[in-house]
Amino acid sequence: MIGLERGTVDLVPYQEGWKTSYEEEVERLKTIAGERLLDFEHIGSTAIEGLPAKPIIDILAVVESLEEARDLVPVLEQNGYEHRPDEDVYGRLFFAKGPRTNRTHYLSLVECDSDFYHEKIAFREHLREHPEVAEQYASLKRALAEKYPKRRERYTAEKGDFIRDVLGSAMNE
Repeated sequence: MIGLERGTVDLVPYQEGWKTSYEEEVERLKTIAGERLLDFEHIGSTAIEGLPAKPIIDILAVVESLEEARDLVPVLEQNGYEHRPDEDVYGRLFFAKGPRTNRTHYLSLVECDSDFYHEKIAFREHLREHPEVAEQYASLKRALAEKYPKRRERYTAEKGDFIRDVLGSAMNE
């Protein structure tokens, strides 16, 4: 099962079905946007086997150009995605699927040579390749979810130092 109310934090144990949900949504996105989406990556905690996660499938889709990809905003909005401009995160167009009471997917449109792309992939791969780091991250996430179940912005902010440390290691490998 996937879906979570916007602004809340509820971690669930890893579920094999998340991979299938990702694959099904990628096929749907290919139908919606065709060849304008060049490649896809499953990112975020639902992409890391064994890691507890908020049950929202996080998809990264590669586009040729972010400027040209802006034409996809109305197409995605007509197909259940809400465009969420995010000035704090440079280098992506961000969308959330599902009503605010039950977000099921996040979609980031990015260029393949962007820092955002490289950092998301490096972080995911580092956690997959270093189970001890993934377990540290899981422990931190559980503690923060317990502390901030209704304050997702605090939950996210307090993971920041850990994520920056892991990224530092991951980008230097």
